[in-house]
Amino acid sequence: MVLNNISIIGLGLIGGSLAKAFRHQNENLQIYAVDNCVESLKMSESDGVINKGFSECCSEIWNSDIIFICTPIRKTIEFIAQLSKNINKNCIITDVASTKNEICSYIDSLENPPIFIGGHPMAGTEKSGYSNSFGHLFQNAYYVLTPTKTATETALAALAELLSGIGAIPIIVSPEKHDLVTGCISHVPHIIASTLVTLAKNENDPELIKLLAAGGFKDITRIASSNPTMWENVVLSNSKIIIELLDKCKKIIDTTINNINSSNNREIYNFFSNAKAFRDSFSASPVGLIPKSFELILDIEDKPGIIGRIATLLGNNGINIKNINVSNSREYEQGCLRITFLDQDNTDSAYKILSDCQYKVFRKD
Repeated sequence: MVLNNISIIGLGLIGGSLAKAFRHQNENLQIYAVDNCVESLKMSESDGVINKGFSECCSEIWNSDIIFICTPIRKTIEFIAQLSKNINKNCIITDVASTKNEICSYIDSLENPPIFIGGHPMAGTEKSGYSNSFGHLFQNAYYVLTPTKTATETALAALAELLSGIGAIPIIVSPEKHDLVTGCISHVPHIIASTLVTLAKNENDPELIKLLAAGGFKDITRIASSNPTMWENVVLSNSKIIIELLDKCKKIIDTTINNINSSNNREIYNFFSNAKAFRDSFSASPVGLIPKSFELILDIEDKPGIIGRIATLLGNNGINIKNINVSNSREYEQGCLRITFLDQDNTDSAYKILSDCQYKVFRKD
């Protein structure tokens, strides 16, 4: 299947990153976008990422070979309803929503459903918007595809080939299994992260908590900075599974409370030991659902000019530093200087350069 035209509805972090990735892969591809942010459309046109942007769907969109809907779940369903009445019969519609069963069930319930393949890239950051998008976001990242009854082998192969071309790793999963797994490893963790932040916020001295919050707390709650609108949609769309998982989580917490109350040393130890053993069995290489933090930690002495020398060393070697700061509260951290990079390549290169120069540098797991 030859792909000449691609449309992207929603030019935010994921939509913008897809557009940049497709443009990098194929300069001759016609890429159209729909977004309600005029500034994002102008920026992407100026960058040469898209050929033309629109504030609403039109003939260019309807005549596309593939349409990516990159909006919150409720809007995705609205766009599907609109598109299904106007697109040509061979057009493939896909999405990037974090839940799949609701959307795929909706497609299968339509009298004349379009060709639809659910999609969920296992990549992203806690940031949002076109200005935070980048074309290599999907490199070496799993990209889950959940076919509906209208998805032909030809359509599935075409979409998988397109995604492989931008470095993603397509895998096929049923919508039901997708939502169960992502509920456990993504949706509930986002709720727990926000719960921990709310717990800290509601304590008597939130300012002191913010001052002393160490790397461990910041790491486990980083995803609480994600887009609230998107997560409202996710939670409501996958509510049944999320509630079941939260009930299981409550039982684990209640058991832990009982063990603490009864000073049950053995069970308390087993709780931490079993969790550690399972966590340590995780592979460090695959890109997962929770956005990865590209950080290095340096153990350095507080000497005049040391941060400047490190920044200059990395800059002279073409390393792009996203952020650099001293961690004043660093319980469970191996050093005081935290450096954040844009991607894995910059992180790996910086690690080698700093190690070769005899700096004590540690990776964030």
